[in-house]
Amino acid sequence: KKLELDRAAHEELIEYCKSKEIRFLSTAFDHDSIDLLAELDIPLYKIPSGEITNLSYLRHIGRMGKPIIMSTGMSTLEEVRSALDILMEAGAKKDKITILHCNTEYPTPMEDVNLKAMLTIRDELGVNIGYSDHTLGIEVPIAAVAMGATIIEKHFTLDRALPGPDHAASLEPEELKAMVSAIHNIEKAMGDGVKKPSSSETKNISVARKSIVAKKSIKKGEKFTKRNITVKRPGTGISPMNWDALLGQNSNKNYNIDDLIKV
Repeated sequence: KKLELDRAAHEELIEYCKSKEIRFLSTAFDHDSIDLLAELDIPLYKIPSGEITNLSYLRHIGRMGKPIIMSTGMSTLEEVRSALDILMEAGAKKDKITILHCNTEYPTPMEDVNLKAMLTIRDELGVNIGYSDHTLGIEVPIAAVAMGATIIEKHFTLDRALPGPDHAASLEPEELKAMVSAIHNIEKAMGDGVKKPSSSETKNISVARKSIVAKKSIKKGEKFTKRNITVKRPGTGISPMNWDALLGQNSNKNYNIDDLIKV
């Protein structure tokens, strides 16, 4: 009870978040709190892992007409599916629901993270996915983004020594900044999925690839053979992929050693 934030604290935090262009969010654990958050006009509802089997609570959230984020710690896939169905039956739109894979152990052992379960949720339920992280450090949420997480939840604190149940397993400000920076880099690195040379590497093609060149002096009219041609950099001449087609052709000019073959 001593750690509880009352309405006045919520209102103060909402105003501060507005001044910093931060979207305010608070999680309701009971019906009265859901109604309080509705009065405060929060932009979305977060369902904590412990409420995923709370039928009346889920129906209440589903009726609110706001986007929903639902954590799934301690849950089976069928429990997640059931909760999703209840939310939608109450009026929630599937495309406005994001389901977070989660493990509720603080801190979560690496061997219990099971990030692949996040993909199972996406593939089996056809929903937006994210990851709620309780591991120490920042590696796992960064990996989750690379795997397709659209939301990352991570506890942070000004000081891990502060009183309260979550501080010890939370990030301090510089660590949070490092995590966010790394996630933004991963988002940039994901690209469009098309395998093609990037604009930054195109200039390297002629330098790194090879061409067919004269291995020794070649006279005009002489046939190209394995004994008189080879491949070397740069890649500004005939591609070595044309090797077979070139063998047996007659040279149309004289070549010195290392000259690019031209046809």
